[in-house]
Amino acid sequence: MYSGLLFPTIDPIAVHLGIFAVRWYSLAYIFGIIGAWLLARQMSRYSKSVFTVLKIDDFLIWATAGIVLGGRLGYVLFYNIHYFLENPLQIFAVWQGGMSFHGGLIGVIVATLLFSRLKNISPLAMGDILVCVAPIGLFFGRLANFANAELFGRVTQSVPWAMIFPNGGPLPRHPSQLYEAFLEGIVLFAVLNALWWFSPRLRNRQGFLFGLFLILYAVFRFGIEFTREPDAHLGFVFYTFSMGQILSIPMALCGLWFIYLSAPGRKLEKIIVKNNERK
Repeated sequence: MYSGLLFPTIDPIAVHLGIFAVRWYSLAYIFGIIGAWLLARQMSRYSKSVFTVLKIDDFLIWATAGIVLGGRLGYVLFYNIHYFLENPLQIFAVWQGGMSFHGGLIGVIVATLLFSRLKNISPLAMGDILVCVAPIGLFFGRLANFANAELFGRVTQSVPWAMIFPNGGPLPRHPSQLYEAFLEGIVLFAVLNALWWFSPRLRNRQGFLFGLFLILYAVFRFGIEFTREPDAHLGFVFYTFSMGQILSIPMALCGLWFIYLSAPGRKLEKIIVKNNERK
């Protein structure tokens, strides 16, 4: 007999408001975006960044659009393109689930580049603050995945906290959503914010924290994917590697590139300044 912790009974709907229902996933987005917005405002005040409080307020709607549109399009393109080609109207059925972190990241990057060009500020100044607050949303998002009993881990008997999920069959599995909430949320938040608040030297190397975020997230995600059940309709993409791992490789490489260019003497910011001067 296989033994494991039974998944707690959690209603996927957090709040019932008459005919309306507020799901945990919706609350995760709300808490994540609001929490990130409030912390970004405090960081801007503390450092007197060119990414000012007023600009952060203006960027909120841009960031939200980037997260939702990028996350949905990323899922469509990276995880289930054949299904959505046959059922194009389902692309808009976001209430049925299906969001990609890597797609959301690309969406926010595009929003940042457009906004920085419109407001004539450095996208790196924005990026270094945004990556420090992004783990708040990642943390709540993974908790929502757990509450929904989705994106669970692979079958295991090697850990005492293995859990039997209602949609995962009778065998105990890794609660990989909680691994991700811890590493991508708590640990990533702690590392980036410790460096930002207590190391002015690194904070002033524009692009360094952005690059470090890309590397750390990619490393955490790549490792956790070994305990996470691949999407049933996708399976392993390359040998025993999942789509999440494949997408994390170029992410880590980009992070290394940003850290390399942010080093003293390379002056990554000069590249941005020169591009702004050509406008």
